[in-house]
Amino acid sequence: MDDTNNINLPNRVTDLVNLKKLGYNLDISMSFDIVPINFAHKAQEFQAHVFLCKYSGTIEKKPFLFRKCYAKGCPHNLCPHVAQAVMIANRYLKKDYKKMADSKIKLEEKLFSLEDMIAKYEDVDKNKDENTGGILTIHDYINIAKEGNIVEIQIELETLAAVEHFANEKNKQTYLNVDFNITTLGRSNKFQRCLGCFSTDNETEEKPIAINTANDRLKSLFNEFDNAKVKYKACFFN
Repeated sequence: MDDTNNINLPNRVTDLVNLKKLGYNLDISMSFDIVPINFAHKAQEFQAHVFLCKYSGTIEKKPFLFRKCYAKGCPHNLCPHVAQAVMIANRYLKKDYKKMADSKIKLEEKLFSLEDMIAKYEDVDKNKDENTGGILTIHDYINIAKEGNIVEIQIELETLAAVEHFANEKNKQTYLNVDFNITTLGRSNKFQRCLGCFSTDNETEEKPIAINTANDRLKSLFNEFDNAKVKYKACFFN
């Protein structure tokens, strides 16, 4: 391709897929972090581990970098249990690998590993909150709706202040989070997803990009809801 000056650098896996379909040459690397984070949520602070994948590389020799949060795990019922979260993260990661493979993007398939923490929390069934929905993902509920069952989802968007703890530094981040309250098959379940984040100290520059990314992900998800006849009310970050 010779129009490299007009390339919109990717912020999502979907962007990588679309660029590949347009014929651009992609060089992609992936690196994984399981990051301890302190969150502030409705005047309540809690700790969690977030499963992050960093996508970096070049498009026609033009560098790009973005992160994707695949799951959040906590040792309490504010989000899925840590040992469940690693399985949720890997399910979403495998879905992205398939999406990229279908568009001829070839990558070595690596997954999140949390062996030590899984051992620590090996008694998952005894401790898990029944309302977390186990290791189901939002697409499991979409499939339930496709089978002809009534699925109703109430959606709440949240902006969470956070401090990420890496080995040698701390980063202030703001996460764009969505809470799904799902009713189907006579049960109510809760599910969460992070759809974007930005540096709190660089809010002016990064927040609009993060909001656009999160809203694009919501639009794709709502299209899937519509196709499966899931009952919901659309909402977006602003």
